[in-house]
Amino acid sequence: MHSRDVTEYFQAKQRAARAVVRGWVKPADLPSNAEIREQVQILARLHEGSRPTNQLRSMRLRAMWWMKQLEEFHPKLIGSVWTGGIREGSDIDIHVFTNHPDTIAMRVEALGGSHTLERKRVVKDGQSRVFTHIHIRDEHPIELTVYSTSLLGFRFRSSITGKPIEHASTAELEKRIQIEHDVDPDQLQANLDDMDTRPDRWNVYLALLMPLESVRENPKFHPEGDVLHHSLQVYDLAKDEAAYDEDFLLAALLHDVGKAIDPYDHVAAGLEALDGFVSERTAWLIQHHMDAHKIRDHSLGARRRRRLSEHPSFDDLMRLSDCDVAGRIAGAETPLLEEALDYIEQLEDMFG
Repeated sequence: MHSRDVTEYFQAKQRAARAVVRGWVKPADLPSNAEIREQVQILARLHEGSRPTNQLRSMRLRAMWWMKQLEEFHPKLIGSVWTGGIREGSDIDIHVFTNHPDTIAMRVEALGGSHTLERKRVVKDGQSRVFTHIHIRDEHPIELTVYSTSLLGFRFRSSITGKPIEHASTAELEKRIQIEHDVDPDQLQANLDDMDTRPDRWNVYLALLMPLESVRENPKFHPEGDVLHHSLQVYDLAKDEAAYDEDFLLAALLHDVGKAIDPYDHVAAGLEALDGFVSERTAWLIQHHMDAHKIRDHSLGARRRRRLSEHPSFDDLMRLSDCDVAGRIAGAETPLLEEALDYIEQLEDMFG
């Protein structure tokens, strides 16, 4: 749960029980949700330290912007962004109310937001329920949980404490931002006016790359471990090839981001997530990096190979393939993810 591989307590308990005892476990023998949360918080403090208050301010401002855009769906902010207990990987959790979830997805799309709609069936205590979530890929990850309008006045209870979940309307969030972050009304409105649905691309890259640390592949082909470590190796090798080429370096760093979204078609998933945030050349390199491997093992058809070879970035594609193959060394030293992104962001100032 700390690594966000599992987000629901019930599912986490089941998975852990299967791993530990490999058999049936009495519910009374499982830890409570509160006990699990306490241990997750201890892990967070050990690994992440204190969270800067400006991050909380940023997340609350972004939450308020989205809540204003979705006002007709009666948004309620819940979770750590409202209570202030954010940690690494925290997202913005908002309850919205409508009898037609697709209308909210359409509104997000009309605003230009990149999103996915998920319907999740959860079976607990013999009862089956379907939850609808809309995940918005934004400067900070956002999860909208959609409920029927008949539940608008319902007091949802925490699965951890059994007590009503703390929640806030747009007006209540506005007051908290003004008081806790010392933002006057005019400044707050100015901050909101400066926002739109297009997040900073460097934050998008960071949000897509961080989950790769939890994605592991077949050690026969990837002995280096997780996909993030592989991606940083490929970037480091690409930097040796062309330290000044932003398109090429981004392709090296981002070529596998889709593996945390859809491991069965990671290229298409990655390109969809990066749509609008990378150049055409970077997108082309990512789109065809698997074709380059097929060129290497002579499994790509002659006509397709000829079409690729006619592209002006073909030589760069093969160099990217070289880096991709070489970047699979267990224990290799790599830069930190933030260092890699900072370097690429500063290329324009360094090289013009």
